[in-house]
Amino acid sequence: MYDQEDLSLLDAEAELESPLDCLEPLTAESELPKPDPDVMLALLQNPEPQQRMLAARAFCDLEDARATPHLIRLLTDTCPLVRVGAAYGIGRNPSPDAVESLITQLNRDWNGYVRKGVVWALGNCRDQRSLPPLADALRTDISAVRLWAASALAQMADVSYEAVVGAIPPLIEALVRDPVSAVRSNCAWAIGQLCRELPSNVVYATAIDALIQAFAEDQDLGVREDAKAAILGVGDPRGLQLIETLEQEGWFKIGF
Repeated sequence: MYDQEDLSLLDAEAELESPLDCLEPLTAESELPKPDPDVMLALLQNPEPQQRMLAARAFCDLEDARATPHLIRLLTDTCPLVRVGAAYGIGRNPSPDAVESLITQLNRDWNGYVRKGVVWALGNCRDQRSLPPLADALRTDISAVRLWAASALAQMADVSYEAVVGAIPPLIEALVRDPVSAVRSNCAWAIGQLCRELPSNVVYATAIDALIQAFAEDQDLGVREDAKAAILGVGDPRGLQLIETLEQEGWFKIGF
């Protein structure tokens, strides 16, 4: 979906950080009170981009449903920093009303930072409609967006059984194929979260098999450890037995 030039939008160190890591708080944690919601609501409609950006950032800390319609509108703001703040603000103030606008912006925004915030917000909205665009982002977007699409798909655990079943295949595919180890690690974590909501069926068994494969075969130690942690978190007896056997034998296959 996005060409190599898009990679320049996110630097190598910052691209894998949490969506909110790049936004410093407006006030120190110990400093009270927080920004006045009524003042910030008014600033969301200010003609100056800097004021709109500051107001959108404020709602990354504030929870106020009145802000959501304004933040949805700001997803299409001409200033990318305003769009970033709006996406994060919606993530802090999720609403079903925001889902379609978030999906539209994910599909058309050229800025990687914005798309990164949008997938985070879509996950927090915990809505069935988010599943296809998040799965597509995990397959096709740049590494920073793929990383947070994997984490966002874990939120399908709070949506429905059907959503969990739909999220498992793209996560398994990325766990096996994604070239970035941090993305694979997030996929392992997300699969572990989703497996806790599944009965012992074919989908569950396939997901556990993927985690076992990652634990035994992934070239990155961090991915192997995250796959192990996911299996331990689920408590699958077969997975636990295989972990114990492989560790006793001291065997890890490098590569596939």
